Amino acid sequence: MSTVVQGFTKSLAMTVLSEIGDKTFFAAAILAMRHPRRLVLAGCLGALIVMTILSVLVGLAAPNLLSRKWSHHITTVLFFGFGLWSLWDAFKEDGGDDELAEVEAELDADLKANAGGSKRTKDDDDKKQRRSFLLQFFSPIFLKAFSITFFGEWGDKSQLATIGLAADENPLGVVLGGILGQALCTTAAVLGGKSLASQISEKIVGLSGGVLFIVFGIQSFLSTVEA
Repeated sequence: MSTVVQGFTKSLAMTVLSEIGDKTFFAAAILAMRHPRRLVLAGCLGALIVMTILSVLVGLAAPNLLSRKWSHHITTVLFFGFGLWSLWDAFKEDGGDDELAEVEAELDADLKANAGGSKRTKDDDDKKQRRSFLLQFFSPIFLKAFSITFFGEWGDKSQLATIGLAADENPLGVVLGGILGQALCTTAAVLGGKSLASQISEKIVGLSGGVLFIVFGIQSFLSTVEA
């Protein structure tokens, strides 16, 4: 089992490079332009923290279902696979704002579908300000940000990579690194908004993430050989 610091470092680096420029990153940036930032930040970050903890728990259970040797081999293959996947996506990327535009279009469609309730929302602003903090915290905006982020991350390669990392590294370090990485990326998205999101080069982020995954794969393979 690796040290907490090693698990923390790997998880932090992987999370930051996986989440910057990700679909949920753009969703948080756009939602923050349309709704109160604190609710969007709480919803998105809450979903990502829950997802990180669930992923680590699955990774922690993996050695109980498979031998540690086989779980280590599977993790190594996953790192190489995700690295090649990220590099392939980066080379296919045109360098434009395709994903940002796609996410914005999806949120616009959702906004139009709920247009009937938007007028009531504006009329009830005074009432919302009088609500208790707890009621505001679990407002429709919070739930919307939470659900969009949670289901957007479900089955994503960053989630699968976290599972693999937790199976091979110290789970506490993976949780702490993942949560810090999610907090940094989500806060940047919410505070920076669309202007920051549009300046991010998805190709550079994809290439960096791909290289990082492959480095993790090589390190995991070498540890197998030395063992």
